[in-house]
Amino acid sequence: MNSFKLGLLAATALFVTPAMAAAPSDVLSTYGDIAQAKFADSVETAKTLKTAIDKLVAEPTEANLEAARAAWVEARNPYQQTEAYRFGNAIVDDWEGKVNAWPLDEGLIDYVDASYGDESEENDFYVANVIANPSLKVGGETIDATEITASLLADTLQEAGEVEANVATGYHAIEFLLWGQDLNGTDAGAGSRPATDFDPANCTGGNCERRVQYLQAVTDLLISDLEEMAAAWAPGGAAREELGGKGENGGLATILTGMGSLSYGELAGERIKLGLMLHDPEEEHDCFSDNTHLSHYNDVVGIRNVYFGEYQSPLGNNVSGASLAELVAAKDAALADEMKTKLDATLAAFEVMKARAEGGEAYDQMIGEGNAEGNAVVQAAVDALVDQTASIERVVKVLELDDIAFEGSDSLDNPGAVFE
Repeated sequence: MNSFKLGLLAATALFVTPAMAAAPSDVLSTYGDIAQAKFADSVETAKTLKTAIDKLVAEPTEANLEAARAAWVEARNPYQQTEAYRFGNAIVDDWEGKVNAWPLDEGLIDYVDASYGDESEENDFYVANVIANPSLKVGGETIDATEITASLLADTLQEAGEVEANVATGYHAIEFLLWGQDLNGTDAGAGSRPATDFDPANCTGGNCERRVQYLQAVTDLLISDLEEMAAAWAPGGAAREELGGKGENGGLATILTGMGSLSYGELAGERIKLGLMLHDPEEEHDCFSDNTHLSHYNDVVGIRNVYFGEYQSPLGNNVSGASLAELVAAKDAALADEMKTKLDATLAAFEVMKARAEGGEAYDQMIGEGNAEGNAVVQAAVDALVDQTASIERVVKVLELDDIAFEGSDSLDNPGAVFE
């Protein structure tokens, strides 16, 4: 065979390979496999958290409290990487509030500092304090809370009075119980609940038996809620079936809706820019534990996972397969390079934020008023997210998908409204 033909074949191979590298159906299969692995990891790390909490309850020492806190942080990691599955997947978005709703009015759950206040015009349950009150009388209604059960938390107290800030379940309720309020504002320090709050024999904070009861019930509920979603993403599960019913283009639109909405309106806007504008630590995601930097970082990693079709599991449940990145490369190599560059730049910006937090300056300090350097680090993260969202929008067009509406945020789209 002459060199011309060899060259022609090589060129043909180079042209054909990207187009053949990933069929949309295979991309959707990988997307489902990653979801299944992430939610399975979330279940397992939540079970590890339960083991640590059970040890704390059996032996309420400071060492065991620290171990439970560490287990909570580890449990957050795989879960936060699932958030790219929200928005486009109704089954996930409708369920998400059970496990990750925030911010919460913690006076619903337990004792709070006097600075919290004793009433709210918007929330009758603002200082209901279910741990201290076996019977709650709120808004003319009496609630029997003699026994703190999963049903009481999920069916009665979660969003009680149709107020979203009444968060009784999920990671942040557990976080509040393990750390207590962070009363440091934008100064150094997280919540500092003592282990004796869980020690009936040496009880601080009062009602230690009921606090233990709440902590165990809410942890068991978290596990069962996560198991529900893990099953939904297993082969034949409801989430996989819903995704498959959308067809290939509908499925790809779902992936991009999750990427774009998390990147722009949710993470860049509601979770970061809003708090930065207000310099308000109450607007940080993991506000009791000072773990916000890591939750934000894992959201960014999660967006990358679904685009590149890869998931590095902390438990060894790694997934790698056909990817959206391959589809884009087959359509427009320049855009594929642009998308990778933007995603890499965003990851780098969040790695700077993460390193700063690990170096001793927590996220709530970074957004504090007068902290020009910290503010700039956070703003750079916002800018990178907004920039990558513009490239995600170009991906939608190149793949010839129907117009997709990404979630917005006043903090980005109408900043003046934030201060009205």
